[in-house]
Amino acid sequence: MRWTLPNILTVLRLAAAPLVPLMFFFLSRPFADFAALALFLVAAATDWFDGYLARAWGQESRFGAAMDPIADKAMVIIAVVVITGYSGMNPWLILPSTVILFREVFVSGLREFLGDKARLLKVTKLAKWKTTAQMVAIAVLFLGTGLNYYEVGHPPLVGETSLPWSDNWSDMATQGGLLLIWVAAVLTAITGWDYFTKARPFLRDDHGA
Repeated sequence: MRWTLPNILTVLRLAAAPLVPLMFFFLSRPFADFAALALFLVAAATDWFDGYLARAWGQESRFGAAMDPIADKAMVIIAVVVITGYSGMNPWLILPSTVILFREVFVSGLREFLGDKARLLKVTKLAKWKTTAQMVAIAVLFLGTGLNYYEVGHPPLVGETSLPWSDNWSDMATQGGLLLIWVAAVLTAITGWDYFTKARPFLRDDHGA
């Protein structure tokens, strides 16, 4: 592989994935939540920049094409696991998270089984929107967990801004994050079905006979 800037950004994003739970190991809350949020936002930004720079500078590579979706999946899966654990196992979060995790494992299995034919499962525009929706939802949920921990330990001060449609800022962030992750789960399920449909002809016993 060539150590181009797009490839370096992809490797850094892949390396950042396991750092998300480590924030909660080394830092106290809510600093861990906000540090994880900042790390996740930076990693999400590199997801756009590495692809853009690779195309703009003519530095697209097989390494980048292989590692980019892996880095995305690692960031999303690890972050979803962390948020689910720190959300008190909220069933409204567990269900869409299960859909997301199942789809990622399912599609990865299809790609591995198809081998050279996996080129048929190229990333679609809808899949890119799915990834964007997942990352935005996760970022908002991290914000919600951090604000919730802060507000529980620090009651509102006199004169602090309140929200007419919610008890506090953390509720608004959490509710918004839950809505977004349900949207992401729907997109995730649709793209998973699309990949399965494309792979079905190669799953028949009589294929190639």
